[in-house]
Amino acid sequence: MTSRDYPVTPDGRYFLVGGRLWRATNPAIAGPERDALVGALMDARRAVKKAKHGNGDLAQARAAVNAAKIALGERGPVWWADSAPDYNRHLAKNTPYAAWAIAVRGHR
Repeated sequence: MTSRDYPVTPDGRYFLVGGRLWRATNPAIAGPERDALVGALMDARRAVKKAKHGNGDLAQARAAVNAAKIALGERGPVWWADSAPDYNRHLAKNTPYAAWAIAVRGHR
């Protein structure tokens, strides 16, 4: 599954998974650059899996995942310029996106 499989906030900054907001990839990154960064992220995730089975440096693999996510805009400094706070990993119900999240998920 990808972030495209989940509801995205109206401003495009987050997608919703299990009631939690996750920062979306910077939409200004397009084409080959985005593909290369996503490829690097997938390689790093595979390296984490391999390292967990004793075949590699887990800290180095996790650092590579973090670096790729920062490059994609999913971690680190926010990619929007309006000074809005970052709600990455917050429960949607505790953010200004609460009403939107209820509308897309329904009442549970």
